[in-house]
Amino acid sequence: MLLAEHREAVCAYARRMVTDGLVVGTSGNISARDGDLVAVTPTGVDYESLRPENIPVLRLDGTPVEGDLKPTSEMPMHLAIYRDAKDPDGADINAVVHTHSTHAVAVSTVVEEVPPVHYMVAAIGPSVRVAPYATYGTQELADVMLTALDGRRGCLLGNHGTVTYGADLAAAYSRAQQLEWVCQVWLAARSVGSPRLLPRTEIEHVVERLRGYGQK
Repeated sequence: MLLAEHREAVCAYARRMVTDGLVVGTSGNISARDGDLVAVTPTGVDYESLRPENIPVLRLDGTPVEGDLKPTSEMPMHLAIYRDAKDPDGADINAVVHTHSTHAVAVSTVVEEVPPVHYMVAAIGPSVRVAPYATYGTQELADVMLTALDGRRGCLLGNHGTVTYGADLAAAYSRAQQLEWVCQVWLAARSVGSPRLLPRTEIEHVVERLRGYGQK
């Protein structure tokens, strides 16, 4: 079976999205890449029932390679990231996570950038942009997403959800979690007053510090 480990990881993280409340039902999607091949969640299938053999494998040009199920309708977004997005540090992009997390969607309906209420905005980049709304599954959505991702590792999709990427699924998923958390913090603070926001210079400073964070 092609990309056996990647397909297993896609199943595991898809189920985790539901458990962690980042999606409801079969919304959202996940993919993992190895070279020219991409393993991605199928469309309209309950994540609890997913097995590695259910995960479609496609080439970067969208050509099906293995698997009987249709890939997610958001395949244009995933392929656009693998083909055209550039990590700010030049790292490989091998995983994409797309969620419909509640607080991030709410924020995407009221602002054009995620307000810098906490320094973990820097997990994405100097700012987190909100891409204009476009119908799901379309090339238009993929195009506006790529613009919002310029120099960033994630963005909000207006009135829709989030997308993040990483060198592996662990990194992409962690960024999706951090983005949802920052949005939740801002909404909570905004409900009781006017949140103090961090200056752009501080977020940019933390972006630099995060490059050396953790056990390298």
